[in-house]
Amino acid sequence: MRAIESASNFDENVASCLGAHGHRMNESRYNSDPAVRRRFPRYKVDLRLDVRVFRDGQNISLWGRSTELSEDGVGATLTSEVEPGEVVWLELTLPAPARAVKIRALVRYRDGLRHGLEFLARNPEQREALHRICQSLDANQ
Repeated sequence: MRAIESASNFDENVASCLGAHGHRMNESRYNSDPAVRRRFPRYKVDLRLDVRVFRDGQNISLWGRSTELSEDGVGATLTSEVEPGEVVWLELTLPAPARAVKIRALVRYRDGLRHGLEFLARNPEQREALHRICQSLDANQ
């Protein structure tokens, strides 16, 4: 994986990746119950995802596109269904300078091909990469 070279370059590259579509999501629309609070805000963003799941004794590979991202998870539309409770391996392709973050995630919900995935056991490098992209998305709303 390539290191992010500079904060300003990273912010510019995220903005170009997002175009007019990257923005912080309206929390109240997605959390109608005031008792439900998210640890981190979610941001709309379109990123490529490669997903692997071990099921019935075999590795299954699929891919998809993110619909939203936070520091602790991602919403995505995948090419096939994975079930709530399954653990998957994700590879998120972050914007230029192009780098991939590989991380395990727990499938929290599924609605057809739409899935909510919660990141598991993030190491410091993964936490930092996710934090930086979310900061950049917040700055570009």
